[in-house]
Amino acid sequence: MLSDELKKQIQLAYRASLDAKSHKPRAGQRQMIGAIARTLGNIKQGSEGERLDEKHVAVIEAGTGTGKTLSYCLAAIPIAKARGLKLIISTATVALQEQILHKELPDLLEHTELSFKYTLAKGRGRYLCLNNLEGFLSTEEQAMDDMFAGLFEQHLHSDDVNTVLYQEMDAAIEKGEWDGDKDNWAGIIRDQDWRRLTTDHQQCTNRNCANYSVCPFFKARAEIETADVIVANHDLVLADLSLGGGAILTPPKETIYVFDEGHHLPDKAIGHFRHEVRLQQSITWLRQLEKNLVNLKQELTDDVSLTGQLLLKIPQQIQSIVNFIQYAQQGLAPYIQGLGLDQENNQHRFEFGLVPDELRQLAYSLQTSYQKLFNNIESIQDECKKTKQNEGMGVTSETAETWQPILGVILGRLEQCVGLWRLYSTVDDQNYPPNARWLVLSGQGMEQDIELGGSPILAANTLRQQLWDKCFGAVVTSATLTALNQFHRFNMRSGVPKESEYLRVVSPFDFQNNGLLVVPDMEHEPNRVEQHTAEIISYLDEHVSTDKGSLVLFSSRRQMEEVAKSLTAGLQEILLMQGEQSKRVILDSHRARIDEGKGSLLLGLASFAEGVDLPGNYLTCVYIAKIPFAVPDDPVEATLAEWIQKRGGNPFMEITIPDASLRLVQATGRLLRSEKDTGEIHILDKRLKTKRYGSQLINSLPPYRYQ
Repeated sequence: MLSDELKKQIQLAYRASLDAKSHKPRAGQRQMIGAIARTLGNIKQGSEGERLDEKHVAVIEAGTGTGKTLSYCLAAIPIAKARGLKLIISTATVALQEQILHKELPDLLEHTELSFKYTLAKGRGRYLCLNNLEGFLSTEEQAMDDMFAGLFEQHLHSDDVNTVLYQEMDAAIEKGEWDGDKDNWAGIIRDQDWRRLTTDHQQCTNRNCANYSVCPFFKARAEIETADVIVANHDLVLADLSLGGGAILTPPKETIYVFDEGHHLPDKAIGHFRHEVRLQQSITWLRQLEKNLVNLKQELTDDVSLTGQLLLKIPQQIQSIVNFIQYAQQGLAPYIQGLGLDQENNQHRFEFGLVPDELRQLAYSLQTSYQKLFNNIESIQDECKKTKQNEGMGVTSETAETWQPILGVILGRLEQCVGLWRLYSTVDDQNYPPNARWLVLSGQGMEQDIELGGSPILAANTLRQQLWDKCFGAVVTSATLTALNQFHRFNMRSGVPKESEYLRVVSPFDFQNNGLLVVPDMEHEPNRVEQHTAEIISYLDEHVSTDKGSLVLFSSRRQMEEVAKSLTAGLQEILLMQGEQSKRVILDSHRARIDEGKGSLLLGLASFAEGVDLPGNYLTCVYIAKIPFAVPDDPVEATLAEWIQKRGGNPFMEITIPDASLRLVQATGRLLRSEKDTGEIHILDKRLKTKRYGSQLINSLPPYRYQ
């Protein structure tokens, strides 16, 4: 049970936080604090501190303006500390992460009696690898890098190396002016320049690295050990869980997680288990690998060492894999021809994820062969590690230091191949949703290649096994967790325990008086693209004010561009369109225009329908071109629809409409960002009035005044 002492601590902290900002208590905020405190505070622990209860997850939809960040911090931090657990707050966007780090947590420390340490956790990819930096400042290393051209997907020739930037970074590190964190570098870093300086868990030599004691990543990791609260993102948490948990962050059983922007979690999880491999590209890469490993063999000091024996086996293993891939190419060629695939119609989805038996059998052989190759390369890497500890044989310490990170890159690539072929060789369990599998014909002529792809259609089972079953406790929250006013969609995709605590906290905003929802009498449905686009242009020309802040949201880039070039000259003067500059620059330009008393018209796609915060006069009118239905040709969503239909369900009502509902709530949510905001939302889609599902979609929106 939640102790009286903890209750009092949370209550006092809440009161102090409100007093510091001269705020009044909000009913929804108190509801949320209470639900989280009950869920986490009532979890029973065993003698070893392990969780004994099953009701350990709270799923809370908190409308905009609820103050959900303060709510979960106030409830979860004291409970985690009292139980000797870490609290990981995970977000989907950098903007929210920065808000938590630079505003919410510092405010709590300043204005309440709560005492805790916090830090930001990032993946290795955000930190400089000192070994790589030193390497690219060495002409010898640059020559070595060129020797491995072809093994690295993002390879750059030595004359492309940004030596001036790397020298500046080296000097800043030496002077203590920079900590090796990409986000803390004052200047602009091109992606291709940064990629050369980073590493991953396969390439990193950890304690065997000469720079381990001063490594930016491991110095940041040390802060995690002493912090009570760790701010991370969904990708990093999922990467840690895919490594078994506790590899990057703290072990799940010792952790309470808060997933803010939690509606992103299922899709992020699916992305971590999606695999795509091109067949001819794989052959080319394997041939390159074979050539490079010959160079390693020439550097051996003892041919009969374990490394030498392993290297003797590899050419035959590679040839075996190449043979199997060529068999697959030969078998798929007439199959693809029979499908009539070409440059325009280049994708085929295997129905219910079922691939031809011959391909499945080949996939099993490829998975087995790739796994053997992976194991041998991993053993060679282990020998390199041992050499640096004076325990390995066959390679010098200098050779080991050069090869270990290279072998790490190779292992990462092989890991992806093993994952794809395992997915293709597996017969799906009929008790669970199938995996989606598809092929894509890429390139043309001599450059033509076959790409095979595969992915789970739902992350529910994976999240259940790796996260919900293992963690001590968790809170999932977002402004949009329900679809059509129910949690069913999120439950199906996330696999949260059925026993979870569910709560919907209504936004304190006065939607009825402050927001007007307009669904005009359009003549054409969106499927008549040309006529509908012409209507949108005419409607915007008539209704958009040239001295206010407006946003138009599209589902199609082509339609957005067509509208942009056809608007009146007056609107074109204030137009800012997604894609012309970075999102941040566009939004900054928009705000600057409004600050100067001018008008500004934003045109954007899906990424502008979420996470864009333009309060007050920055945005007083939102136009939505059409109901944001998902793109129908996505193989993962199509396989999910197929599976639901096979089980007697209605994919349109169970997937398409709930997904559209959630996106529509997010899109309309761009308008009112504070309790004082006012404005209008115009949805230019007649189906909201003419189709049976239209009223469902409107009823799932906040209670705007409807016209």
